[in-house]
Amino acid sequence: MIRTIALFALCFMAFISCKKKEYALGSDVIDASTILNGSSVDTFTLLTFSIEEDTIISDNPANVVLGSYLDPTFGSYSASFYTQLRLAGVDPNFADPSEIVIDSFVLALEYVGYYGALDAQTFEVYELEESLSLDSTYYSFSTLTHSATNLVPAENATVTPNTSSPTIVDGDSLAPQLRIHLDTNMARNLIVEATSGSGTFSSNEAFLDFFKGLHIKTNNTQLQSEGAALYLDINDPSSKATIYFKQNGEATSYDLLMNSDCADFTHVDIDASNTSLDEVIADSTLGQNEFYAQAFSSRAAVSIPGLLNLPENIVIHRADLSLPIQYQTGYKYQPGNNLSVATRIDSSSTQLANIGVIGVYNSLDKNFNINIREYVQSIVNKELTLTELVVSPLFFINSAERIIFNGSNTINKMKPKLTITYTSY
Repeated sequence: MIRTIALFALCFMAFISCKKKEYALGSDVIDASTILNGSSVDTFTLLTFSIEEDTIISDNPANVVLGSYLDPTFGSYSASFYTQLRLAGVDPNFADPSEIVIDSFVLALEYVGYYGALDAQTFEVYELEESLSLDSTYYSFSTLTHSATNLVPAENATVTPNTSSPTIVDGDSLAPQLRIHLDTNMARNLIVEATSGSGTFSSNEAFLDFFKGLHIKTNNTQLQSEGAALYLDINDPSSKATIYFKQNGEATSYDLLMNSDCADFTHVDIDASNTSLDEVIADSTLGQNEFYAQAFSSRAAVSIPGLLNLPENIVIHRADLSLPIQYQTGYKYQPGNNLSVATRIDSSSTQLANIGVIGVYNSLDKNFNINIREYVQSIVNKELTLTELVVSPLFFINSAERIIFNGSNTINKMKPKLTITYTSY
């Protein structure tokens, strides 16, 4: 699971806006005694399907995603990221580089969670040849050119992630980190450049023109259900590239920083060919059996055409949408705690507008509960004419979460259902 404090801001990025509300259906509308006198209906036909997404903005998220896994239902998932590095201080004094002995050059990336299984993965790092910019927009399909030289020595490339145990650095206990050892020749090249008199290290602008950044990726061969997507907070002060060296026998270090002033984005490759998800995307009617949502890739949709037949002279007190899912407790591909819920602005638009609520996961019943009272009332009042809701993992642009929903024609016991309680006037 993603560490909540680091990632909650995503709900403002996934759609137009998102504000978490307490799940207390109808409590702000009318007192309980009046609700008891109301009528209820739960016979709505729900049309369930999935929508493929292909234009996801992924720059400067709360955390980046790195790693790959092979999902039995959703296919292969692979995430890498691009980032700038900035100077910890301008004009560093390395004195005589010939007297420097470099011990190591380490890229440290603080974990905030993962999705999948913590199997060993093989990491690669490349120097960028194309600049990043905070003023540019990057998508999950965006790429930048980089050198052909992998900066990770073969003997250091394969790492088994450990997201729970502290990382010990120079005797200090730090939050868990992924530590990737880089080629020390690159570190020496940087030190030589810093002492060359070129002015490269005199400002961040000059440095970024010389050293444009890094592309960090994995290169894995995985069996089904192996691997994980790692969630990394590269804005944390512990996330940085550090040159460890000795000068005149004294151990010291120099940092290159990753922070909110650095441009970065996540690149994701998902291959769902010949999967159940692929079939539902191609034929929406198959979503009546089961339908899907996956971060960066697809959203689940529920159309409720019967809402247009509700009479205008009613007040909606409760509108409980229940979306059961397929998940066995303890399985590695667990759902997140919340769903984002949106609708389309109009029938001709692909743009989504958040409806101001979130779906809440009930682990006991294995379903998501969504309070859509205000949405239904807007349809009754003729303020909205679309009856299609689109739901997806709350952390859509910085996770690998995926969900299998029961469709209306599922063979499983629990089916999606909308229950409305109302009174007439």
